[in-house]
Amino acid sequence: MNHGHELLHQPIPGLIRKLAVPTSVGYFFNTMFNVVDTFYGGRVSTEALAALSLSFPIFFLIIAIGAGISTGATALVGHELGAGNAEEARHLAGQTISFGIVHGFLVAAVGFSAAPLLFQLLGAKGPVLQFALQYMDTIFTGSIFFLINYVLNSILNATGDSRSFRNFLVVGFFLNMIFDPWFLYGGLGVPALGLSGIAWATVLVQGVGNIYLAMRVRQSGMLDGFRWRELVPRRHAYSQLARQGFPSSLTMMTVASGIFLITWFVGRFGSEAVAAYGIGARIEQIALLPVMGMNVATLALVAQNSGARQLERVVQTIKTALRVGVAFMGAGTVVVFLAARPLMGLFSNDPKVVEIGVGYLRIEAFVFVAYVILYTCVAVLQGLKRPGFALMIGLMRQIVFPLPVFYLLAVFLGFGLPGIWWGILLVTWGAACVTLVYVLRLAAGMSLAGAELESAAD
Repeated sequence: MNHGHELLHQPIPGLIRKLAVPTSVGYFFNTMFNVVDTFYGGRVSTEALAALSLSFPIFFLIIAIGAGISTGATALVGHELGAGNAEEARHLAGQTISFGIVHGFLVAAVGFSAAPLLFQLLGAKGPVLQFALQYMDTIFTGSIFFLINYVLNSILNATGDSRSFRNFLVVGFFLNMIFDPWFLYGGLGVPALGLSGIAWATVLVQGVGNIYLAMRVRQSGMLDGFRWRELVPRRHAYSQLARQGFPSSLTMMTVASGIFLITWFVGRFGSEAVAAYGIGARIEQIALLPVMGMNVATLALVAQNSGARQLERVVQTIKTALRVGVAFMGAGTVVVFLAARPLMGLFSNDPKVVEIGVGYLRIEAFVFVAYVILYTCVAVLQGLKRPGFALMIGLMRQIVFPLPVFYLLAVFLGFGLPGIWWGILLVTWGAACVTLVYVLRLAAGMSLAGAELESAAD
């Protein structure tokens, strides 16, 4: 069984590069997957493009649940592997798959019933509301496929395999390029499905991913001796996954709530503003791709090395990830600020949409470094099985502070849309600074504990 023992022994900088680069490449293609959807949505109409933008915070709820379960499972399985408990790790892997299946059905049930109300709260009406419901109803139909991919990837990440998910995302991007226009416009026996065709393309790609990732998990040895009865929920395993995964899911849900809140405020300024924010958010995702890869690398390394009580390697992981991430995002700030207008022009010909998006990107670019600090620190906390502080920071950053700050800047002081963009900057930097101080204090404590362990061993 490949348990990823290299994560406990090889040099940290090389391991971060080895894990982060495939993940970043995969997330690049995943983001481009979404860019392709945005491109074809724009070909339908401005209303369809606005519907896609409005769908993102609701779609993100699926991502939040999947990513939360995934990070929790990676931490748990990684700890067991680091501690040498291979059988317990294998048992947790099977229960993680079961956990994902159960939540896939729950997400679909809740999504179908709640989506109309959520879209109405976002101000959707008329054709925009119809487009949004068409898209999200299809996505909720396939939500189980999304959740299964997340949990399968969590098992692979815990063993140090970040390449398999990358391979799926790369192939998924190219499949989506074929499926999107095919299902949108019809042909070869498929009727023209309109905007819902873009959603069906996404669901089909996720189903293909289930097959491939399941094969890779089996090949890793993490399902050796697997029996179908192992999918029957076990109270202890579900309790562990819930304690570790739910705070992480709630942390991600605060992100979804934050996006929902921003979209609600932006919606006060018209559909062009919503469309511009949606495009700007896609561009921002591309710029933040190195951060996504660093997160996975940091989580896996911290989980296994803390499980093995190699605390100095945990501290080295924290310092290396922060240093490299800040350097990458410093460069990203310069590129996005200077190229904001041509980047927006790639997705919209509407001068008003482009102008609003340029204003967003030229302020948001200066938040990139704060994001890398915040996300890296959260990955560290999740790897240490301390998701509670990350949840608290998420609540503060995404819900508690944005509401009064946005109102103060955008409405009370009359800054309008730029007030929302500056509010995002202020709140994110504040959260990043607080989280960094907390994690650095943890790192100092681990350095001391690690020195004491070495002294006792001598």
